[in-house]
Amino acid sequence: MHRRITRPAIILAALLAITGCGAGTGTGTTTSPATPAAAPTATPTATPTPAKSYTNADLTGLISTLKDAQGQPLTVIPAAQIDQGIIRAKEVLKTAVFTPEACKAFADSNAQVPDGSTYAAGTSVSATDKTTTVVTVIALKDAQTMTDQLDASEAAAAQCQTFTLEAAGQKITTETTPVDAATDGDASFAALAKQSLGTGQTQTALTVTGIKGNLAVTAVKAGPAVTQQASAELTQLINTILAHG
Repeated sequence: MHRRITRPAIILAALLAITGCGAGTGTGTTTSPATPAAAPTATPTATPTPAKSYTNADLTGLISTLKDAQGQPLTVIPAAQIDQGIIRAKEVLKTAVFTPEACKAFADSNAQVPDGSTYAAGTSVSATDKTTTVVTVIALKDAQTMTDQLDASEAAAAQCQTFTLEAAGQKITTETTPVDAATDGDASFAALAKQSLGTGQTQTALTVTGIKGNLAVTAVKAGPAVTQQASAELTQLINTILAHG
């Protein structure tokens, strides 16, 4: 059964728009479920299936198989560039002002990459329709971390459907609208975000996320006239990677 989630994942996308990074990750903080002590008379329980392990090279290999809607291969984003983007996002968050304020706590959580996680990203640019597509994939050591993040995201969604982010001398107001899109994962999320800058410039970004076990894939298409109809091509990109999960 697909679990539908509504979460303000676009918060980090807005943040990265300020820092100028072409790729980001959305993850929660590391948590480990407690293991109860075994009583002498307890009936043994089945050992949980370990989460599938992926190296950065594994995930980069998956990204390299993707092609955009025009049939062009995605360009793999160097790991150093992704790492630098995460660092810059954290730096901006230190002084960022969110309205409502609750959205800052959520963004703080999203900017953390749990120890032991692996990740990769790729991008393509279409000069024809002036859009950029970015696909990111992250694998966590513990699938429970992903579930915890989804629960926290659902709780914050109502307060962050419309929010304002002020940082690095810029102001971005984002309005999100849920989009009906389902991936082949255990959970799916999609939203169309309209971002308005203080300069009067506007941009639309469609975000689709699919999660399967400890593997999460997010595809974002951004441009001046992106619509929810682009969810089909983003879903296909996500499903291609989830098929390996």
